[in-house]
Amino acid sequence: MALHFQSLAELEVLCTHLYIGTDLTQRIEAEKALLELIDSPECLSKCQLLLEQGTTSYAQLLAATCLSKLISRVSPLPIEQRIDIRNYILNYVASQPKLAPFVIQALIQVIAKITKLGWFEVQKDQFVFREIIADVKKFLQGTVEHCIIGVIILSELTQEMNLVDYSRPSAKHRKIATSFRDTSLKDILVLACSLLKEVLAKPLNLQDQGQQNLVMQVLKLVLNCLNFDFIGSSADESADDLCTVQIPTTWRTIFLEPETLDLFFNLYHSLPPLLSQLALSCLVQFASTRRSLFSSPERAKYLGNLIKGVKRILENPQGLSSPGNYHEFCRFLARLKTNYQLGELVMVKEYPEVIRLIANFTITSLQHWEFAPNSVHYLLTLWQRMVASVPFVKSTEPHLLDTYAPEITKAFITSRLESVAIVVRDSLDDPLDDTATVFQQLEQLCTVSRCEYEKTCTLLVQLFDQNAQNYQKLLHSASGITVDMAIQEGRLAWLVYLVGTVVGGRLTYTSTDEHDAMDGELSCRVFQLISLMDTGLPQCSNEKIELAILWFLDQFRKTYVGDQLQRTSKVVRLRSDVSRVPEKAWKIVQVYARMSEVLGITDDNHVLETFMTKIVTNLKYWGRCEPVISRTLQFLNDLSVGYILLKKLVKIDAVKFMLKNHTSEHFPFLGISDSYSLSDFRCRTTFYTALTRLLMVDLGEDEDEFENFMLPLTVSFETVLQIFNNNFKQADVKRMLIGLARDLRGIAFALNTKTSYTMLFDWMLYKRYPTYIPILQRAVEQWYGEPACTTPILKLMAELMQNRSQRLNFDVSSPNGILLFREASKMICTYGNQILSLGSLSKDQIYPMKLKGISICYSALKSALCGNYVSFGVFKLYGDNHFDNVLQAFVKMLLSVSHSDLLQYRKLSQSYYPLLECLTQDHMSFVTNLEPPVLLYVLTSISEGLSTLDE
Repeated sequence: MALHFQSLAELEVLCTHLYIGTDLTQRIEAEKALLELIDSPECLSKCQLLLEQGTTSYAQLLAATCLSKLISRVSPLPIEQRIDIRNYILNYVASQPKLAPFVIQALIQVIAKITKLGWFEVQKDQFVFREIIADVKKFLQGTVEHCIIGVIILSELTQEMNLVDYSRPSAKHRKIATSFRDTSLKDILVLACSLLKEVLAKPLNLQDQGQQNLVMQVLKLVLNCLNFDFIGSSADESADDLCTVQIPTTWRTIFLEPETLDLFFNLYHSLPPLLSQLALSCLVQFASTRRSLFSSPERAKYLGNLIKGVKRILENPQGLSSPGNYHEFCRFLARLKTNYQLGELVMVKEYPEVIRLIANFTITSLQHWEFAPNSVHYLLTLWQRMVASVPFVKSTEPHLLDTYAPEITKAFITSRLESVAIVVRDSLDDPLDDTATVFQQLEQLCTVSRCEYEKTCTLLVQLFDQNAQNYQKLLHSASGITVDMAIQEGRLAWLVYLVGTVVGGRLTYTSTDEHDAMDGELSCRVFQLISLMDTGLPQCSNEKIELAILWFLDQFRKTYVGDQLQRTSKVVRLRSDVSRVPEKAWKIVQVYARMSEVLGITDDNHVLETFMTKIVTNLKYWGRCEPVISRTLQFLNDLSVGYILLKKLVKIDAVKFMLKNHTSEHFPFLGISDSYSLSDFRCRTTFYTALTRLLMVDLGEDEDEFENFMLPLTVSFETVLQIFNNNFKQADVKRMLIGLARDLRGIAFALNTKTSYTMLFDWMLYKRYPTYIPILQRAVEQWYGEPACTTPILKLMAELMQNRSQRLNFDVSSPNGILLFREASKMICTYGNQILSLGSLSKDQIYPMKLKGISICYSALKSALCGNYVSFGVFKLYGDNHFDNVLQAFVKMLLSVSHSDLLQYRKLSQSYYPLLECLTQDHMSFVTNLEPPVLLYVLTSISEGLSTLDE
């Protein structure tokens, strides 16, 4: 209904419903009314009424929100009107400095937006919107409240100038941001620093809330200046430790003044935790300045000042007891090493003392593992990069890392083992459950651990033997599973992870034959543990130890198996070898010397046998544990990538067994039991990709062998067909079809030659045509509203359409390409027509329920159109409408998607634009014959796509 705002009372009721109302219907009505108010000619006068006579802060907030939306429109208000709005708001906040903070913030955002959007606009030969700094200086001369408002204006403006508005051309944003950087940003930073110096010059009254607030806002302003995207790189915030701040060369003088750094170090030491954290955040940016900003002497001086500051903080570390300060300081140390070389650090006079202090700080942090766990990786990054830099240090000054790196490694190892008992007994969150963090920390530790490796190896051998003996005692005791057993298993899991880590570190650090022998000592123990654990299955099992073992096996594979062997290892002859076979044939790697004596593993062929036995065991006994199964299959997949390894693997009995027995009887994870969730089927694709690679090594053109391999899938398809033709149990059929689609997609992905792909094509479309594909189409037609079922089927179709390595290069007289395209066309049309019947979907449902399927259909169609295996003129020649149908389905699906969704969902845009490019290259007659609304949609999508930052 149309709403007419006759009075202030009506507007205030609207505000109450909008911001603090609990009735959803009233809130939706209020949002509609807000949009209507913005479109109303009375908008400005009503906003003025709310600001001047409104009785609540929410009335003022509504006015600010309306003004913000009004001035952000693509077609701007007249310049005079925008000047009036800006001046009005400046006067308003100046006359009422004690407004609610969120109101002041919202009003200042309006000023910032007006300034940014009008940055290049001229009136009477003046850039009228650039006078903002002069306006702010008037605020800075007033009361503390006025001063705070002035600082917030500059801070908000700096942030707004740095903010990319994706609804506008990125080139325009960059032009404004660059101009602001060159004309105003340095002045703002200098002004902020002078304000901070004034604050420090007087005795700080930390009880005065106004003064605290002022310092906080000024520090935020400095941080916004230093966080500015100086070169338009749109740096990824997630890559925090890799960040270098590209300070303009004209700023050198500010940074080279010792007072600048001292100012922020002094603020850190003077302020309470919340404010000192902001000072540290500024120092993080100072430590991240690009090295090329300074000449060598200047850089040495600047670095010296940073190091002195670090020393001050570590000599008086009470401030680091705050988690926020601790986190920022860890970032500061990591950035210091990222942006400055170890050789430069070593040359600083204070370096020996500072490296000792940092080492002690790191050791203490590792020992208190439960305090700020998300900050530890910054410290490990620091040590990893320093140790990795050692070979490049030309300075004669000692770097001292050989003294401290083993201590850091020891602290990490012992602290993780000690944490297990605390976690188990106090029922805390287990760090081992957060595998992403564990892997990140272990990958950083691997380099550090190889420095003075003898010490680390001795420690690990001692701890492993001790814990393995305790574990065996508990296994043989009658008490069953106890707290002690849980602790022991947790400690063993950590030790296996750590052994894998140090073995993997061989690739990142210079090693010797003695180091290889130590790797053998450690690896022997893990292989013995594997044998012990597998002997006790299924009763004696522990998921955490299994996941750790898979990490170890993968690290050992990367370091000592296959291609790596020749590249990374020296070889020696076994003394025990008395064979007369030529010496070269009996040389082995040092790591295998000890393993040969203890386990009989003499080379990487024996290791591969152990790997495959372990994989088969896991697939047999861990079918109901998705993490172990998926990690095992990922390991199998990694093994199956290299040709050298494949040739060795196919000779192993365990591999021959898998190729002949890939059924749920032997590998329960291939079953369709109700106990498995539908997401558990995802790993089947990985399994069949690896298995098919192994099959292809010796297959050649043996079609009978391929038919035998496909037999379990043939049986599954025949079973589904029978169930479909009778009164069927839907859940079982769905599960079987999802499994089949995932299996076939894995097989199709691995078939990269014409001969091998043709075998699958014949199995699926030729020998049994038209039996199998219609089953999949029927499933899509029936369960189109269930993405768990349709997505695997559509992905299979998309994979079959891929002409990777020219595998779909059919003979000239062959109808196979046309046949394949027709089936794809039917599938896409079926899905497209059915999915449009879902109607409107909520924001959280639209991608999984609809857009994901559409994006897969687009990928499949693009592969078909660009694959060069179908002559599309044939369809028109013979009156076949499959080509026209699929293009119409593309149009229907496209029109059901909004432009914003097209750009917002990356996978959708990545399938749509290549398809559009393909259509315009080879099917321009179709594009030019589109209806005007459709053509306008396409052209708009191109225009909006070009203006995004996504390549």
